[in-house]
Order: sequence, then structure tokens, then C-alpha cells
Amino acid sequence: MELLGYIAAVLIGLSLGLIGGGGSILTVPVLVYLFKVDPVLATTWSLFIVGVTSLTGGIRSYVKKKVDFKSVSEFGFPSILSIFVTRHFLLPAIPPTVFHSGNFVITKGDLLMIIFAVLMLVAAVVMIRNESDKDQTADTPHHANQHEVLYLILLGLGVGLITGLLGAGGGFLIIPALVLIVGLPMKIAIGTSLIIIAINSLFGFLFSLKNYEMNWQIILPFTIIAIGGIFLGSLLSDKLPGDKLKKGFGWFVLIMGAFIIFKELFQK
Repeated sequence: MELLGYIAAVLIGLSLGLIGGGGSILTVPVLVYLFKVDPVLATTWSLFIVGVTSLTGGIRSYVKKKVDFKSVSEFGFPSILSIFVTRHFLLPAIPPTVFHSGNFVITKGDLLMIIFAVLMLVAAVVMIRNESDKDQTADTPHHANQHEVLYLILLGLGVGLITGLLGAGGGFLIIPALVLIVGLPMKIAIGTSLIIIAINSLFGFLFSLKNYEMNWQIILPFTIIAIGGIFLGSLLSDKLPGDKLKKGFGWFVLIMGAFIIFKELFQK
């Protein structure tokens, strides 16, 4: 099973390199089902894996001048605040047993996986619909008005909640916002998304480090393989049709999300 997990690590990095998001949403399910890690612990490990992998891709995009730091700041600061509140107050406040009726029990870990599966279904729909791949001809973002900045701040708070609670990067939300609201060209949106995901994930990891046990024998090889995947994805991004890849990956995520819901609710 671990071999499948490391193969999945390549796919996670590949997705981040090709489309700037989507792959990180698989990290927690892979850790839980293939490496048998507790779901709450898996969210913390995921923050490190996703953070370091995204930072690697983000640095590569920065070297190519494909990062818009104004958008990073508008997203980043609200997200970090939201992550801090979520990791320190919201996540610990969830009781070990959330629901109990007869033989049917939903634990804290079960709840996180169910929420994660619903998030995967939403992400899959976004990727399949492919709204973020509309033609973008502008060379620079417009950052037009205060209403759009406010929207980015609110979305940043939401992405921080997702990152803090579930250990997912939220790229499937970030990229459409950067393209459709800020007006970033797609390739700059991808690089900017990777930097935002890296900052959010690594801060979330640091906020949680003292409270959770780290198994670096799993975490480090997984991260290194995912980094290899992100370099491969970046190399392929100029040669493969991104819209078809995103839709195909979206269908895969949709199936995975449906499987998790079925497993957590009906195969306990």
C-alpha cells in the first residue's frame, strides 16, 4: 500500500506543477488510507508536504517572473490569520466523538474525512467545468477596486479555514479567483497560487508542530517524490493541453471524493 502512496505523491506534485492546485487535496486521503495515518495527524503532515512541494514550484515560477506578490499579500495575510485561529481554537474544539446513535458513530477523524470528501467533490466540479482556463490575454493584473480586494480577503479567510482544518492548499479556489477577479494570466496565476499555498501550509505546519508527532521516515520521502512530480509537471505544462489534464484530474478527484463518503458512512 505504501508503494501506491508514493506513486500518488508523484501525481500530487505533477498536478501542482501542471495546474497550480488540485493535487494537494489528495495528500490527506493518501496518508489516511494508504499509510494508515490518523486523519487529524494526517492534516498536519499534509501541511508540511504541501507547503514544501508548493514552495519548490513557487520558487521556480518566481525565477521565471510568474508570481504576482500583490495578490500574494492580499490572499496571504488573511489566510495566515484564519489558519492560526483554526489550528489553535477550532480544530481542538471538535470533540473526539461528534455523533453517536446506536452502532453508528462519527468520530472527529471521520468528520474531517467527510468534510474533505465534500471539498473534493467541489474541487472536482471546479476543475471539470474549467472556468479558470478562459482565455487571458492581459500581461499584467488589473487589481481594479476595493470590492475586489475585499472579495480576495474574504476568500483568503476561507482558504485559510480549509488549509487549517484539512491540510489542503485550496488551489482550486485560489486560481479561479486570481484569473477571474484579479485578471492574472493563467501561468502567472499558477505561480502565484503555489506561493500562497506554500505560505499558508508552512505557517499552518509551524502553528501545529508542537502538538503532533512527526514520522519523518514517511514525510520526507513523500515530500521529495512530490517535489520530483512538481518539476515534471512544470516541464510538461508547456507541452500538454492544460484544460484536458485539469478535467481528467477533476474526474479522478470526483471518484475519490465519492469513494471516501461511501467508505466513511457505509463501510465503518
